[in-house]
Amino acid sequence: MVTQSVRLPEELAARLARLAEASRRSKSSFIVEALEEYLESQEDLEAALARFRDPEASWITHEEVRHELDLD
Repeated sequence: MVTQSVRLPEELAARLARLAEASRRSKSSFIVEALEEYLESQEDLEAALARFRDPEASWITHEEVRHELDLD
C-alpha cells in the first residue's frame, strides 16, 4: 500500500471526519472507495469517448436496437 497526501478543503475534511466517526470506518477507507468509484467512472467515460471518436465505428439507431432485441 502506498501513502498519498492530499489537501482537502476544511468543510470536506470535516464531513469526512464526521462520517468516519459515525460509521466507525477509517477516513482512508472512504477516500479509497470514492476514488475507486470515480476512477472507474472516468475510465468508462474515456473508453466510450474513444469508441465515439473512432472513424471506423459503425452506428445503429435506437429503433434498430429495439428491433434486434425484439422489443417492438
